[in-house]
Amino acid sequence: MIRPVPHVAGMAAYALADLGDPGTISLAQNESAFPSSPRAILAGQKALDQMPLYPDPEWPEMRAAVSEVHGLAPQNILCGAGSMELIGCLIRAYAGAGDRVLGTDYGYAYVASATAQVQADYVKAREIDLAVSVDDILSAVTTDTKIVFVCNPGNPTGTMIANSELIRLRENLSGDVLLVVDQAYAEFSDAVEHPKAIFDLVARGDTVVMRTLSKAYGLAGARAGWGYFPTEIAHEVRKLLNPNNISISSQAMAAAALRDQAHMQKVVQRTAVIRDTFSENCRELGLTVPKSHTNFALLGFESVEQAQQADAALRASKLLMRGMGGYGLSDCLRATICGEDIMQRCVTVLREVLS
Repeated sequence: MIRPVPHVAGMAAYALADLGDPGTISLAQNESAFPSSPRAILAGQKALDQMPLYPDPEWPEMRAAVSEVHGLAPQNILCGAGSMELIGCLIRAYAGAGDRVLGTDYGYAYVASATAQVQADYVKAREIDLAVSVDDILSAVTTDTKIVFVCNPGNPTGTMIANSELIRLRENLSGDVLLVVDQAYAEFSDAVEHPKAIFDLVARGDTVVMRTLSKAYGLAGARAGWGYFPTEIAHEVRKLLNPNNISISSQAMAAAALRDQAHMQKVVQRTAVIRDTFSENCRELGLTVPKSHTNFALLGFESVEQAQQADAALRASKLLMRGMGGYGLSDCLRATICGEDIMQRCVTVLREVLS
């Protein structure tokens, strides 16, 4: 019998979303409620005649677009097949057996999977009231800690800490600890917290900032993300990236979407209106819903049983939210924000369950 190496055999597979029965509307994957930019679609279509060619491994247009939008040095931008690829490569480059990777209670679950792949230990710092606590992170750091991951805004909580807190965290971490700030949902909070303060940390040489086009830009299917890296760290991570990791059409779509900031901002604004209305409706039903800075809302029920009843009723109505048992929040469901009509259908079902 052919056997895998022991640490892979002992790993749990990364938990994929349950997409339900055919005809079910998914509110489980935090995809955009609205289409991507028409300019992005057109750019992708125009790129189709280049399919006999390999993608450019330097991502020139995508890099240039990120640089234009955020005022960043293009040589310090690395692009990945979603931010997941960049996270995995970072961990493989900077952690190994016996090392610790530190996240938080409700941080991005893929970080734990990527850590297990290199036989390092994934440890969680406590969050307080479903929000990242810088003091608890600092208390959890040991001499074995190599990387600290912070998801801000958070998933699945939707909560956010101020940029000043992230800066305080960086200033109080040792210089040999890599800080990774995952900002997958940052476009939903950039109007509140200007991103430059966090990007400026990269110049220190010990911080990486991640972003994706899967959420606010509506390009989850294109698998395009990027990160801003110190020069030395970018050099090492680049060794581990697939050299043709983002397709020609996806690179073209990503660049065009980034250059259509007006469309992205309109999506963010429309999503926020629907999200806040839905959240308030759920609070009026007696649910606990923390203020969200993302394209989803976390719904807290009185008990695990009540959450399960709601899940079953939603499924019966062909509506599927994401159960949060894997995060230790079995009394919660996470609802991706969709169109107003879908969110109202969810409220109707929840009202029936809670009455």
